[in-house]
Amino acid sequence: MLIDLCELSPSYVRSIAPYQPGKPISELARELGLKEANIVKLASNENPLGIGPRTRAAIEAALGDIARYPDGSGFELKQALSRRYGVDASSIVLGNGSNDVLELVAAAFLGPGRAAVVSQHAFAVYPLATQARGARLIVVPAKSYGHDLEAMARAVDDETYVVWVANPNNPTGTFARPDELEAFLRKVPERVLVVLDEAYNEYIHAELRADPVKWLKRHPNLVVTRTFSKAYGLAGLRVGYALAHPSVADVMNRVRQPFNVNSIALAAATAALDDMEFVARSYAENLQGLRGLEEGARRLGLDFIPSYGNFLTIKVGKAAEIYKRLLRRGVIVRPVGGGYELPEHLRVTIGTAQENDKFLAALAGSLKE
Repeated sequence: MLIDLCELSPSYVRSIAPYQPGKPISELARELGLKEANIVKLASNENPLGIGPRTRAAIEAALGDIARYPDGSGFELKQALSRRYGVDASSIVLGNGSNDVLELVAAAFLGPGRAAVVSQHAFAVYPLATQARGARLIVVPAKSYGHDLEAMARAVDDETYVVWVANPNNPTGTFARPDELEAFLRKVPERVLVVLDEAYNEYIHAELRADPVKWLKRHPNLVVTRTFSKAYGLAGLRVGYALAHPSVADVMNRVRQPFNVNSIALAAATAALDDMEFVARSYAENLQGLRGLEEGARRLGLDFIPSYGNFLTIKVGKAAEIYKRLLRRGVIVRPVGGGYELPEHLRVTIGTAQENDKFLAALAGSLKE
């Protein structure tokens, strides 16, 4: 009798539906026989400007030591983050992208018999990280596509150990104001960790940005996560971080893999953090591109969810079919049906002016097809 080795895995692991990333350009080229140079990818919220000059120089300088293991403590990057945010290095946890940091929270604080609260339409990694630890997921219905923070606070029960909050949220682009977040933090019991995922923080207008570092002093149960994958342009190097109370950071570091951030990523992120001119340019061009896509959607008579990130989620009707038509036209966007429960929407990353124009032209053609 043959043994189904899959059955040896816990049931909560077997039931996981793997995360589906945006389709790579090379894959679409192979499938449809298209030239890669003619394909536009607007599916993964990457920075179309690439990386800044300081970052590129740091990467080139770090290549000479690539045969050696990286600094497992990430000393230089932690020092740079410490200076930027005015926190002690003991409050910083580094990760292989912010996804890794989110997984560290789940590994350290979730397990069978525990629960996590999440919003409907929230980032797919939160349910995946929760389920992978055998914890129960409490899903709170969204409010105008965004987090209903009051309902999420009420949903916390005796088994809840983590609440996941994305601000701005992916894939909807919705945003909770600082006063709303502060009120929410006051309502959540101190024994429950609130993970505030700010992957798109640099795309928020400066006047709207909160200062969660100040909140950390008042709320030791707060964990703030950020990434270098978006505005800093380091998606391919995978480096993110968390700011947390030292005791929380200590537990997260206990389950962190040794050398989880590679040496090139450490050098690049340290340099990128100080390249504020590049970040400012990324913000400005993203805002201009976002407004252009909004206007384009209006011209086509399409509704969209107002966004505070580097993407726009547009209601196109039969999204699965429109997505396929766009692929045939050499444009890759992101369908957000399935676990995101937005079957009529497509999420579109803000690209260069030329990429945005190609998308809008392809969308117009796809809607008429």
